[in-house]
Amino acid sequence: MTNDTTPQSRTTAAFHAQAWISFGAALLSMVVAVLWLPVDPWVRAFLGLGTLYLTTSAFTLAKCVRDQQELSSVANRLDQARVERILAEHDPFRAVS
Repeated sequence: MTNDTTPQSRTTAAFHAQAWISFGAALLSMVVAVLWLPVDPWVRAFLGLGTLYLTTSAFTLAKCVRDQQELSSVANRLDQARVERILAEHDPFRAVS
């Protein structure tokens, strides 16, 4: 019997594909809209930078949410407790027999 404590994913491959396709379509449509917008180049550049900033901050937020969720998972807490127990029992000054 194996002691596999890794949590199983609750999402399917189709959900991941839908999320990536949706993200790609949203980003592509925003870029096309900014490029075709009948405004001065500096306004277009400002909107392009805003799009880039929003995209990178969305990825950062998703990573922070994922990291927080992993910290609260049962498997991670069990692994952390094991490491703390090993460190508490370790005596670096004990003679090796």
